[in-house]
Amino acid sequence: MRDVIARHGIAAQRRLGQKFLLDLNLTRRIARAAGSLAETTIIEVGAGPGGLTRALLAEGAQHVVAIERDPRCLAALGELAVVYPGRLEIVAGDALDLDLVALAPAPRKIVANLPYNIATPLLLDWLERITAFQSLTLMFQREVALRLTAMPRTKSYGRLSILTQWLAKPRILFDVPARAFVPPPKVMSSVVAILPRSEPLAPAAKPMLERVTAAAFGQRRKMLRSSLEVLGLPVEKLLADAGVAPTARAEELTVAEFCALARAMAGV
Repeated sequence: MRDVIARHGIAAQRRLGQKFLLDLNLTRRIARAAGSLAETTIIEVGAGPGGLTRALLAEGAQHVVAIERDPRCLAALGELAVVYPGRLEIVAGDALDLDLVALAPAPRKIVANLPYNIATPLLLDWLERITAFQSLTLMFQREVALRLTAMPRTKSYGRLSILTQWLAKPRILFDVPARAFVPPPKVMSSVVAILPRSEPLAPAAKPMLERVTAAAFGQRRKMLRSSLEVLGLPVEKLLADAGVAPTARAEELTVAEFCALARAMAGV
């Protein structure tokens, strides 16, 4: 991989959030963490020069759709497509602008070392149609991984925790040290498995859930009877209808309790 990078002059660019993972042992571990690769379409976002792509193909993926926007990396991926004829499809473009469901046939899995600068927006977009994917196996900076998997009454628990856990089951699989990347980032990374729920954890309308969590965590140190005033609704009735104590704080509520608040908003 280092030879490929040198030959194509691929120096990582900060504006693209690039951090290349070249250790084949690590990339194959990530590929294996996604489970069976043979009977699904594997979508890789931010394929770069092809480190993880090689591992996915070596571990048995029969159809990999590699998305990459950097022209230098596209040339390197083109060489890999020649080695694995008919198994690697290269898509030039920005993943933020692409519809992955339309791009790749079902069943689908996403396996990716995500660029840090767009990882959260990408995940939020995929959550909109999470049941279209069998699983997501994604690399995040560890701070984001902790937020995805955080439980109530912890400092990492917040809106991202709730929106993710409402629709899916996230789990940190293992950490990847900064020294494994070229160039090394300043933070630890974590590989996270995200398994879609067949149904949301509890009934709720997403716009309502987003509104109530934004209000609650916008002033997370305040009691809900104060923090929810920005909603412009009768807060005491809202809390009573949801069965939530007015003196509770945002970080104390479970995902199900936030869903109850979202449902109560519809009737206030």
